Amino acid sequence: MSDISMPKNDYKHVFGANPKILARRNDPDTSHEAAQSIDSTTLERMVYEAILSFGSRGCISDEVRAMYPWLPYSSVTARYKSLLDKKYITDTGARRAGKSGKNQRVLIANTTRSLENAIRQQTATV
Repeated sequence: MSDISMPKNDYKHVFGANPKILARRNDPDTSHEAAQSIDSTTLERMVYEAILSFGSRGCISDEVRAMYPWLPYSSVTARYKSLLDKKYITDTGARRAGKSGKNQRVLIANTTRSLENAIRQQTATV
């Protein structure tokens, strides 16, 4: 499904977020516990690979969520911001109607080359 040229065990250096940034300082203790329990590395990788599988056509959130029907809504949709911030995916500016009839943004995965450049930039700043 993916054309990423790195071993899967290297994903931990690419995907995921520090649990400390998943909950705000003033959030209740339950939010902090939940942030610690989330495997954001696996979730980000799954969402990235789902978007990548649609190629240049891109996809909307409904299509990504349909690939992982067992995951809660927020487990999937919360990954878009992180992937966008890291420049691993792009909002094309196009919109398509979802199941509800409301428009959703069309997302595409960056190519391997641009992803590798984004990873280099990210790791250079760490």
